[in-house]
Amino acid sequence: MKGSHLGEFQELALLTILVLGDDAYGVSIKKEINSNRSTAISRGALHTALTRLEEKGYLKSRQGEANEARGGRPKRYYEVSNKGKSALHELRDMRDSLWNRIPSSQLAFKNV
Repeated sequence: MKGSHLGEFQELALLTILVLGDDAYGVSIKKEINSNRSTAISRGALHTALTRLEEKGYLKSRQGEANEARGGRPKRYYEVSNKGKSALHELRDMRDSLWNRIPSSQLAFKNV
């Protein structure tokens, strides 16, 4: 099993899957991520991230029913596992802790 490190894009994918709930499948995940970014992600990048997240135990997936509109291919639906939710909470707690320790003078914008 690969390491448990959670990259920025993987974090974004997990959060997006939680937002989508029961409607989290490849195309809907990609559309939601792209609606919140200035640059579009590729299907291949998303598939790689989802595969790695599943290998790490952060995601579970299941196949839906075959669909004629998709040429008989079923959708693969994703769900964040408890391990994935725990990793997200730990990451958020760490970031919140760091943000709270930054002196306000460091957060002010200066004219350069």
